[in-house]
Amino acid sequence: MSATFRCIVLIPSYNSGELLRQTVSEVLAVYPYIVVVIDGSHDGSEHSLDDFLTHHAGLHIVRLRRNGGKGRAVLYGAQWAQQEGYTHVLTMDADGQHPEYCLHDFMAAGARRPQAMVLGKPVFGLDAPALRVWGRKLSNLLVGMETGGKVKDCLFGFRIYPLLPLIRVMKSSRFMRGFDFDPEIATRLVWAGVPAYNKDAPVQYLSGELGGISHFHYVRDNVRLTFMHGRLFFEWLRRKRSGTP
Repeated sequence: MSATFRCIVLIPSYNSGELLRQTVSEVLAVYPYIVVVIDGSHDGSEHSLDDFLTHHAGLHIVRLRRNGGKGRAVLYGAQWAQQEGYTHVLTMDADGQHPEYCLHDFMAAGARRPQAMVLGKPVFGLDAPALRVWGRKLSNLLVGMETGGKVKDCLFGFRIYPLLPLIRVMKSSRFMRGFDFDPEIATRLVWAGVPAYNKDAPVQYLSGELGGISHFHYVRDNVRLTFMHGRLFFEWLRRKRSGTP
Protein backbone atom coordinates (compact mmCIF):
# COMPACT_ATOMS: atom_id res chain seq x y z
CA MET A 1 0.00 0.00 0.00
CA SER A 2 1.20 3.49 -0.87
CA ALA A 3 1.26 6.62 1.26
CA THR A 4 -1.80 7.92 -0.62
CA PHE A 5 -3.76 4.69 -0.32
CA ARG A 6 -3.55 2.65 2.86
CA CYS A 7 -6.85 0.85 3.25
CA ILE A 8 -8.43 -1.30 5.96
CA VAL A 9 -11.66 -3.30 5.77
CA LEU A 10 -14.23 -1.90 8.21
CA ILE A 11 -17.02 -4.24 9.32
CA PRO A 12 -19.74 -2.82 11.60
CA SER A 13 -21.52 -5.58 13.50
CA TYR A 14 -24.64 -5.68 15.64
CA ASN A 15 -25.82 -9.11 16.85
CA SER A 16 -24.48 -10.78 13.71
CA GLY A 17 -24.40 -14.26 15.22
CA GLU A 18 -22.34 -16.94 13.50
CA LEU A 19 -22.14 -14.89 10.31
CA LEU A 20 -19.63 -12.50 11.88
CA ARG A 21 -16.99 -15.21 12.26
CA GLN A 22 -17.74 -16.56 8.79
CA THR A 23 -17.46 -13.11 7.20
CA VAL A 24 -14.23 -12.22 9.00
CA SER A 25 -12.73 -15.62 8.18
CA GLU A 26 -13.50 -15.16 4.48
CA VAL A 27 -11.97 -11.69 4.45
CA LEU A 28 -8.84 -12.83 6.30
CA ALA A 29 -8.33 -15.47 3.63
CA VAL A 30 -7.80 -12.71 1.04
CA TYR A 31 -6.88 -9.55 2.99
CA PRO A 32 -5.12 -9.17 6.37
CA TYR A 33 -6.21 -5.73 7.62
CA ILE A 34 -9.64 -5.56 9.25
CA VAL A 35 -11.31 -3.55 11.98
CA VAL A 36 -14.59 -4.90 13.34
CA VAL A 37 -16.76 -2.38 15.18
CA ILE A 38 -19.01 -4.14 17.69
CA ASP A 39 -22.01 -1.83 17.84
CA GLY A 40 -23.38 -2.65 21.28
CA SER A 41 -23.99 -6.32 20.47
CA HIS A 42 -25.36 -8.51 23.24
CA ASP A 43 -25.38 -11.89 21.49
CA GLY A 44 -21.73 -12.66 22.28
CA SER A 45 -20.83 -12.85 18.58
CA GLU A 46 -17.65 -10.80 19.03
CA HIS A 47 -16.18 -13.59 21.17
CA SER A 48 -16.24 -15.87 18.14
CA LEU A 49 -13.25 -13.84 16.91
CA ASP A 50 -11.07 -14.35 19.98
CA ASP A 51 -8.89 -17.05 18.41
CA PHE A 52 -8.52 -14.98 15.22
CA LEU A 53 -7.06 -12.11 17.26
CA THR A 54 -4.33 -14.40 18.51
CA HIS A 55 -3.18 -15.41 15.03
CA HIS A 56 -3.94 -12.33 12.90
CA ALA A 57 -2.06 -9.19 13.89
CA GLY A 58 -3.94 -7.13 11.30
CA LEU A 59 -7.34 -7.84 12.87
CA HIS A 60 -8.65 -5.33 15.41
CA ILE A 61 -11.89 -4.92 17.33
CA VAL A 62 -13.46 -1.63 18.44
CA ARG A 63 -16.23 -2.14 21.01
CA LEU A 64 -19.05 0.36 21.49
CA ARG A 65 -21.03 -0.02 24.70
CA ARG A 66 -24.43 0.80 23.22
CA ASN A 67 -26.03 0.22 19.85
CA GLY A 68 -26.04 3.50 17.92
CA GLY A 69 -26.59 2.45 14.32
CA LYS A 70 -24.48 1.59 11.30
CA GLY A 71 -23.40 5.13 10.53
CA ARG A 72 -22.20 5.76 14.07
CA ALA A 73 -20.25 2.50 14.03
CA VAL A 74 -18.62 3.42 10.72
CA LEU A 75 -17.66 6.85 12.08
CA TYR A 76 -16.00 5.34 15.15
CA GLY A 77 -14.20 2.78 12.99
CA ALA A 78 -13.10 5.47 10.54
CA GLN A 79 -11.70 7.65 13.31
CA TRP A 80 -9.83 4.66 14.74
CA ALA A 81 -8.43 3.85 11.28
CA GLN A 82 -7.29 7.43 10.76
CA GLN A 83 -5.48 7.40 14.10
CA GLU A 84 -3.71 4.20 13.03
CA GLY A 85 -2.42 5.84 9.85
CA TYR A 86 -4.89 4.49 7.30
CA THR A 87 -6.09 6.76 4.49
CA HIS A 88 -9.16 4.77 3.36
CA VAL A 89 -11.69 2.25 4.61
CA LEU A 90 -13.55 -0.40 2.66
CA THR A 91 -16.89 -0.94 4.36
CA MET A 92 -18.70 -4.25 4.17
CA ASP A 93 -21.55 -5.82 6.12
CA ALA A 94 -21.12 -8.60 8.64
CA ASP A 95 -24.04 -10.63 7.30
CA GLY A 96 -22.31 -12.34 4.38
CA GLN A 97 -24.00 -10.30 1.63
CA HIS A 98 -20.86 -8.66 0.28
CA PRO A 99 -18.28 -10.46 -1.92
CA GLU A 100 -14.93 -10.83 -0.20
CA TYR A 101 -13.46 -12.12 -3.47
CA CYS A 102 -13.97 -8.61 -4.95
CA LEU A 103 -11.79 -6.97 -2.30
CA HIS A 104 -8.61 -6.86 -4.37
CA ASP A 105 -10.39 -5.47 -7.45
CA PHE A 106 -11.97 -2.74 -5.34
CA MET A 107 -8.68 -2.00 -3.58
CA ALA A 108 -6.95 -1.69 -6.96
CA ALA A 109 -9.67 0.68 -8.17
CA GLY A 110 -9.28 2.74 -5.00
CA ALA A 111 -5.50 2.89 -5.31
CA ARG A 112 -5.85 4.24 -8.85
CA ARG A 113 -8.29 6.91 -7.64
CA PRO A 114 -7.23 7.82 -4.07
CA GLN A 115 -9.30 11.02 -4.09
CA ALA A 116 -12.50 9.15 -5.05
CA MET A 117 -14.98 6.91 -3.31
CA VAL A 118 -15.52 3.53 -4.95
CA LEU A 119 -19.20 2.64 -4.76
CA GLY A 120 -20.37 -0.92 -5.17
CA LYS A 121 -23.20 -1.34 -7.66
CA PRO A 122 -25.04 -4.56 -6.73
CA VAL A 123 -25.54 -7.35 -9.21
CA PHE A 124 -28.52 -9.27 -7.83
CA GLY A 125 -28.93 -13.02 -8.06
CA LEU A 126 -32.10 -15.07 -8.00
CA ASP A 127 -31.93 -15.16 -4.19
CA ALA A 128 -32.56 -11.41 -3.89
CA PRO A 129 -35.95 -10.59 -2.31
CA ALA A 130 -38.10 -8.79 -4.88
CA LEU A 131 -39.28 -6.29 -2.26
CA ARG A 132 -35.72 -5.17 -1.63
CA VAL A 133 -34.79 -4.97 -5.30
CA TRP A 134 -37.82 -2.87 -6.21
CA GLY A 135 -37.91 -0.92 -2.97
CA ARG A 136 -34.49 0.64 -3.58
CA LYS A 137 -35.45 1.99 -7.02
CA LEU A 138 -37.10 5.13 -5.60
CA SER A 139 -34.11 5.84 -3.36
CA ASN A 140 -31.76 5.41 -6.32
CA LEU A 141 -33.92 7.66 -8.48
CA LEU A 142 -33.87 10.46 -5.89
CA VAL A 143 -30.16 10.21 -5.10
CA GLY A 144 -29.37 9.95 -8.81
CA MET A 145 -31.20 13.23 -9.37
CA GLU A 146 -29.54 14.92 -6.38
CA THR A 147 -26.04 13.86 -7.46
CA GLY A 148 -26.39 14.33 -11.21
CA GLY A 149 -26.37 10.58 -11.76
CA LYS A 150 -23.00 10.12 -10.09
CA VAL A 151 -24.27 7.55 -7.56
CA LYS A 152 -25.68 4.46 -9.28
CA ASP A 153 -26.80 2.62 -6.13
CA CYS A 154 -27.21 4.52 -2.89
CA LEU A 155 -27.95 1.64 -0.49
CA PHE A 156 -25.21 -0.89 -1.21
CA GLY A 157 -22.68 -0.75 1.63
CA PHE A 158 -19.70 -2.35 -0.14
CA ARG A 159 -17.64 0.80 -0.65
CA ILE A 160 -14.26 2.47 -0.31
CA TYR A 161 -14.19 5.90 1.32
CA PRO A 162 -11.26 8.33 1.63
CA LEU A 163 -11.11 8.99 5.35
CA LEU A 164 -10.52 12.74 5.50
CA PRO A 165 -13.72 13.78 3.67
CA LEU A 166 -15.73 10.93 5.18
CA ILE A 167 -15.00 11.98 8.76
CA ARG A 168 -15.30 15.69 7.99
CA VAL A 169 -18.73 15.33 6.36
CA MET A 170 -20.05 12.99 9.04
CA LYS A 171 -18.91 15.21 11.90
CA SER A 172 -20.57 18.22 10.27
CA SER A 173 -24.03 16.66 10.73
CA ARG A 174 -25.98 14.96 13.50
CA PHE A 175 -27.60 12.70 10.91
CA MET A 176 -26.16 9.70 9.01
CA ARG A 177 -25.85 7.63 12.17
CA GLY A 178 -28.34 4.83 11.45
CA PHE A 179 -29.66 2.95 8.44
CA ASP A 180 -29.82 6.25 6.53
CA PHE A 181 -26.01 6.39 6.47
CA ASP A 182 -25.29 4.83 3.06
CA PRO A 183 -27.47 7.05 0.82
CA GLU A 184 -26.84 10.29 2.68
CA ILE A 185 -23.07 10.00 2.95
CA ALA A 186 -22.74 9.20 -0.76
CA THR A 187 -24.85 12.24 -1.65
CA ARG A 188 -23.05 14.61 0.69
CA LEU A 189 -19.60 13.42 -0.39
CA VAL A 190 -20.54 14.14 -4.01
CA TRP A 191 -21.71 17.61 -2.93
CA ALA A 192 -18.37 18.02 -1.13
CA GLY A 193 -16.55 17.40 -4.39
CA VAL A 194 -15.47 13.78 -3.84
CA PRO A 195 -15.47 11.90 -7.18
CA ALA A 196 -17.64 8.77 -7.34
CA TYR A 197 -16.52 5.66 -9.19
CA ASN A 198 -19.19 2.97 -9.49
CA LYS A 199 -18.13 -0.65 -9.75
CA ASP A 200 -20.27 -3.79 -10.13
CA ALA A 201 -20.27 -6.27 -7.24
CA PRO A 202 -22.39 -9.40 -6.73
CA VAL A 203 -24.63 -9.55 -3.67
CA GLN A 204 -26.08 -12.62 -1.99
CA TYR A 205 -28.97 -12.95 0.44
CA LEU A 206 -28.70 -15.79 2.92
CA SER A 207 -31.87 -17.54 4.01
CA GLY A 208 -32.77 -17.97 7.66
CA GLU A 209 -31.79 -21.63 7.39
CA LEU A 210 -28.26 -20.52 6.45
CA GLY A 211 -28.07 -18.05 9.33
CA GLY A 212 -29.20 -15.01 7.35
CA ILE A 213 -30.28 -12.07 9.52
CA SER A 214 -31.68 -8.60 8.97
CA HIS A 215 -32.07 -5.74 11.42
CA PHE A 216 -34.07 -3.69 8.92
CA HIS A 217 -37.36 -2.57 10.44
CA TYR A 218 -39.73 -1.82 7.56
CA VAL A 219 -41.79 0.85 9.31
CA ARG A 220 -39.11 2.56 11.41
CA ASP A 221 -36.37 2.50 8.79
CA ASN A 222 -38.61 3.47 5.87
CA VAL A 223 -39.79 6.47 7.91
CA ARG A 224 -36.15 7.36 8.56
CA LEU A 225 -35.32 7.04 4.85
CA THR A 226 -38.33 9.18 3.91
CA PHE A 227 -37.21 11.89 6.34
CA MET A 228 -33.67 11.69 4.97
CA HIS A 229 -34.78 11.98 1.35
CA GLY A 230 -36.95 14.96 2.26
CA ARG A 231 -34.00 16.75 3.84
CA LEU A 232 -31.72 15.99 0.92
CA PHE A 233 -34.32 16.98 -1.68
CA PHE A 234 -34.99 20.40 -0.16
CA GLU A 235 -31.28 21.01 0.31
CA TRP A 236 -30.71 20.02 -3.32
CA LEU A 237 -33.37 22.53 -4.42
CA ARG A 238 -31.68 25.22 -2.34
CA ARG A 239 -28.32 24.38 -3.88
CA LYS A 240 -29.76 24.57 -7.40
CA ARG A 241 -31.36 27.95 -6.75
CA SER A 242 -28.11 29.32 -5.35
CA GLY A 243 -26.08 27.88 -8.21
CA THR A 244 -24.03 25.63 -5.92
CA PRO A 245 -22.61 22.68 -7.91
